[in-house]
Amino acid sequence: MNIIKKIIGDKKEYRDQMARVDALPEDYRFVYYKIQNYMWSFSSGSGFDMLKTQYDLIDLFEDGAAHDRHVLEVTGEDVASFCDELMQGNKLWTDHFRKRLNRNVNKR
Repeated sequence: MNIIKKIIGDKKEYRDQMARVDALPEDYRFVYYKIQNYMWSFSSGSGFDMLKTQYDLIDLFEDGAAHDRHVLEVTGEDVASFCDELMQGNKLWTDHFRKRLNRNVNKR
């Protein structure tokens, strides 16, 4: 029964966070969803660490919008590099490929 409560709580938290995104100015929403798509393209494992990163991004975007900053002032012009830095420490598929490459080369 505890697992069901956890799942329900996690879904509610996610919906609450996405409501925060929907309340952002349009340019922030657009960039958020582009970043979210990019991040999930590289996510590995359960993805729970990626959710924490997304929630931190929402905080950052809310702060930028509250201070009337353009979204690219927050992310910088190179949004992909911003994402890569944001995702440091998360489990990524590229980590799996790096390990496999090194393992296969070092076995030889």
